[in-house]
Amino acid sequence: MFNCHCTLLMCDRDENLVHRIGIATAHEVRASGINCTFAPCVAVCKDPRWGRSYESYSEDTEIVRKMTSIVTGLQGQPPSEYPKDYPFVKGRDNVIACAKHFVGDGGTKGGKNEGNAEISESELTGIHIKPYVDCISKGVSIIMPSYSSWNGRKLHEDYYLLTEILKNKLGFMGFVLSDWKGIDRLKEPRGLDRSCIARAINAGIDMVMVPYEFEEFMNHLTSLVESGEIPEARIDDAVERILRVKFIAGLFEHPFTDASNLLHKVGCKSHRELAREAVRKSLVLLKNEKISDKYFLPLDKKAKKILVAGTHADNLRYQCGGWTVKWQGIPNDTTIEGTTILKAINEAMGENVEVIYEESPSIDTLSQRDISYAIVAVGEESYAETFGDNEEPKICWNGADIVSLVAERIPTLVILISGRPVVLEERLLKKIDGLVAAWLPGSEGGGIADLLFGDYDFQGKLPMTWFKRVDQLPMDANDKNSYDPLFPLGFGLTLGNNLTDGIQAQTVIKSSLSQPNGDFIISLDNNSEFEPDFYHLPLRKKIKVA
Repeated sequence: MFNCHCTLLMCDRDENLVHRIGIATAHEVRASGINCTFAPCVAVCKDPRWGRSYESYSEDTEIVRKMTSIVTGLQGQPPSEYPKDYPFVKGRDNVIACAKHFVGDGGTKGGKNEGNAEISESELTGIHIKPYVDCISKGVSIIMPSYSSWNGRKLHEDYYLLTEILKNKLGFMGFVLSDWKGIDRLKEPRGLDRSCIARAINAGIDMVMVPYEFEEFMNHLTSLVESGEIPEARIDDAVERILRVKFIAGLFEHPFTDASNLLHKVGCKSHRELAREAVRKSLVLLKNEKISDKYFLPLDKKAKKILVAGTHADNLRYQCGGWTVKWQGIPNDTTIEGTTILKAINEAMGENVEVIYEESPSIDTLSQRDISYAIVAVGEESYAETFGDNEEPKICWNGADIVSLVAERIPTLVILISGRPVVLEERLLKKIDGLVAAWLPGSEGGGIADLLFGDYDFQGKLPMTWFKRVDQLPMDANDKNSYDPLFPLGFGLTLGNNLTDGIQAQTVIKSSLSQPNGDFIISLDNNSEFEPDFYHLPLRKKIKVA
């Protein structure tokens, strides 16, 4: 229900919303009998080609830092007198949180999962480590290292980062947990290995995730300690850290969750309403053309007949994305409770409007002259981790063809369901009248309909730069000389075609599409002066004020 995908939640920059989602998530996780969650992911994604880019809140470090408020939602808020940087879990309705993946996983070359972050220590510290500092200050109990490497050295065996920086310099008092079979990845071919165990434990790994060969692991570990290859002091430190978290979480007093007190909260009305709120606050309106002196959105609820089309219009698998039910997403033979975009539109329109649904509309359907407008939902397939690495993220299958076919004949709104910005060809953008980035909204499609018909206004802003071409990647919003996006970091329109910070933007999209240098011309409805950075709109040149 609450989509794990951080990109969606970040579009509104609402720290309180993320905190409340953390509380609700803790209740539902506890009700399942689990007392720990592998969240949050506080990666700073610098390249949307990365298959885990949707697990990142933003490419902007400061935005990611704000979203660490989810830690206190999951674990509870430490009292003011509580020891600084000490793990904290408030009570039995809370869960142990795990910040991941330490560190630099969002900065690998080419956006490769489990790749190599070829960056300086100052970049690592200034961009990627800062969110962990905030997590630690909020009492996060566990930190998980990344599968990736920093300048050629695997994070799971990096003593400098795990011990000298994380534990000694940053003062982290919780424990370091390896990723799934993380130690197995320290050699090729992959597999459990005595020397890998020694390197990882000595580097600072306190608890190891060994899903299968745990007996072999224990034999190796015992032998390594007996031989002195792993000092007993290192084991003592690991045990102390693990026990500290268990004591703080009350696992010795209450080793099992009393699920009966929380089962009524699983999928409850208030949680679904919160999830719906998250959806409608996070959608980003990217284009809203005028038709006969009237903006296309909000859509007319009194239309006699409308068309809904596209590969993603009636599919919860695509709305939820990877890590839902299964690793790569909801299996095709599995049904979950939720509201698709099509269902949400039908509920919003009522019985007096004829809603035609065809995934790929026929020419006969498109030739009907009494269709007022079309809503076409397209996007990416669901994916997770390396399966999502993509050198050219784009609309999958025949989605772009469906958009083109419909938009040539009917006023068209496109809803993009994707975990990241994707390639949008100029010819396609010119054909459509409205464009909404819906990211991976999860099960509550009603939040999308809330915005389309004007019940609520758009307030989402892009958490990532929307590139024009993949050869521009990675893009740096702070590089004023080369930053030439399709839509800049922080861009987002309201139904009045204003930027979400209140600035009119009727020429922004036309300028970004037509001017080869990518300048953004913003027209103001007043004579006030402002600093562009306040609006999170990196601009190449001075703003022209109308």
